[in-house]
Amino acid sequence: MSDVVLLVVTGVGLGALYFLAASGLSLIYGLMGVLNFAHGSFMVAGAYAGWLTMTGLPDSLGVGVRMAVAIAVALAVGALIGFVVEAVLIRPLYRRHIQQVLVTVGLSLAAVAAVQGVWGSDAHPLEKPSWLAATTDLAGAEVPNDRFLFIAAALLLFGGLLALLRFTRLGLVIRAGVENRTMVEALGINVQRTFSVVFAIGGAAAGLAGLLAGVYANSVSPLQGGSMLIYAFIVVVIGGMGSLTGTAIAAVAVGLVQQLANYYAASGVGDLSVVLLLAVVLLVRPASMQGAH
Repeated sequence: MSDVVLLVVTGVGLGALYFLAASGLSLIYGLMGVLNFAHGSFMVAGAYAGWLTMTGLPDSLGVGVRMAVAIAVALAVGALIGFVVEAVLIRPLYRRHIQQVLVTVGLSLAAVAAVQGVWGSDAHPLEKPSWLAATTDLAGAEVPNDRFLFIAAALLLFGGLLALLRFTRLGLVIRAGVENRTMVEALGINVQRTFSVVFAIGGAAAGLAGLLAGVYANSVSPLQGGSMLIYAFIVVVIGGMGSLTGTAIAAVAVGLVQQLANYYAASGVGDLSVVLLLAVVLLVRPASMQGAH
């Protein structure tokens, strides 16, 4: 029984991390129709911003305080990069999807090269509070505490995004701008500025995901964003392109499948199982590639 509890909780925790990585991708595509292949570079930026913050702040502040500041910095850096990328690279290319793909892929490759050129190709250890490295007894299972952090962060982000889109004026403008941009602009509302805010929110979510992926791996590396981006795309496709709720459900499903397959089959089979799950979804529901807003 304890093994089942451990696998379920750790699987949900891993799924929460995948949701953090995929939520910004899903939000940007669902509301703006932009398939951002540079999303992984946003995660790398957040991870390295958090790592530099952790190493730059004095030890006297304590690991917990430095980690809290690092999370805030990762969010801010991700949001800033998302805002700048949208303003400089994406804005001139709306409705030109091939060019969007080429530009964002090029940006992702350039970002990895830049990080490797400045900080090297090796992974850098990421210090974290002792309580995050510890475990908690849950129904006889020793569950790593970082999984609870991932789950809490994912729930806060999911609830916050839903509340933003459904209960705020900004959310109303975003949804109206997606449906009929010309009409909204005729009312004197700057839809372009609103879309820039969406990109910044997606970047902030990616920055947070990058740092928490570093917490999961105990290190940050230039290639970390690329590996997380693969799972993010899988989750978004399974959940329905642009569906935030579908993305959340798919992220949990992918995390659980990966954990259960790795435990009951063999290490590494989890990745294959996730790919097979994606293939089944595409065969049964090919419309998932087209999106469900």
